[in-house]
Amino acid sequence: MLAACGSVPTVYVPTVVPTVPTTGAVVIHPETKVLGGVMSQPKSRWVPVPWSDLPGLDEDNLFEAWNAWIKSCEKPVAPFVMLCGEVRRLSIAGAQEQRNWMQARLQPYRVESLQGDPSGLLTGYFEPMLEASRVLAGVYRVPIYQPPLTLAQRKPWFTRQEIDTLPQAQIALKGRVIAYLADPIDALVLQIQGSGRIRLAQADGTQRWVRVAYAGTNEQPYRSVGRWLLDQGLTKDASWPGIKAWLVQNPQRQQELLWSNPRMVFFKEEALSDLDASFGPRGAQGVALTPGRSIAVDPASIPYGTPVWLASAGTQTRLQKLVVAQDTGSAISGAVRADYFAGWGPEASDLAGRLRQSLQLWALWPK
Repeated sequence: MLAACGSVPTVYVPTVVPTVPTTGAVVIHPETKVLGGVMSQPKSRWVPVPWSDLPGLDEDNLFEAWNAWIKSCEKPVAPFVMLCGEVRRLSIAGAQEQRNWMQARLQPYRVESLQGDPSGLLTGYFEPMLEASRVLAGVYRVPIYQPPLTLAQRKPWFTRQEIDTLPQAQIALKGRVIAYLADPIDALVLQIQGSGRIRLAQADGTQRWVRVAYAGTNEQPYRSVGRWLLDQGLTKDASWPGIKAWLVQNPQRQQELLWSNPRMVFFKEEALSDLDASFGPRGAQGVALTPGRSIAVDPASIPYGTPVWLASAGTQTRLQKLVVAQDTGSAISGAVRADYFAGWGPEASDLAGRLRQSLQLWALWPK
């Protein structure tokens, strides 16, 4: 609970928001340009709209998103610095008070492509939870690595296949193993998600949970193994459950599938306290992610730390909610593009593995 909890929160009276604000009323991000009320980012254009355009605005449990917003205030970006004190004070306010404050302080903008298309794609990601061993033993034979000391000396570094087969690459990774997993597909999933929690069996027989966080890549291009399967007509289901089902039927092609993606991700080990375990890993903004309220975006379309109204409906879920742009990813590129952080555990894994549906976004920017 925050320092201002003992005070009575300020009641904000909603103001009438003009459809097209004046240029002087908008605090501009360094790369943002205002053209006749439309805000232009390098990869998107933001069109001012009334709050009534946001679907489900009166139905969202805003307090859940407030936790993510407070996290962004740990490393605030302009122009949200000036609002963080009020955001913190409103952490114990009711949803209507929070909604009134948003309408008084922020202007919604519909995010569109530079060509004016407001539709995009929503996918999901999660934090895997895996069993691992500190030492090579039994079924635990798949290494996950810290960055090699020679990583900066060769760009790009060795491909995934070269790491598995070339003595030169294996020598460079000697002594850089964090832990060993049992399943090479789990290791690939961990690398694609960018971080995870592993329960480590120690050499003395004890076990403990740690987080392995993103620490860099070999700078090789990312290739989707699901796309590799689709392009060859090997499956019609490129979700992770579909990929694993295909591998059950074609175990002899597992290595070929793995090597189709030349990118290798390296990790750093982090302690996982009870408090750390209640949040996700740190995203690109440098703050811990909040399940269901953090999204990864293309920062050339939506700057980190921006609160965003998200609407998406499809076969997996229906979402109309406040989220915060706090992360990015190699596959997250374009104007209306987001990766939804689902959290950790089996339900998060299942949702993230299957989520692929239409998307609309509204950036909420200080007046």
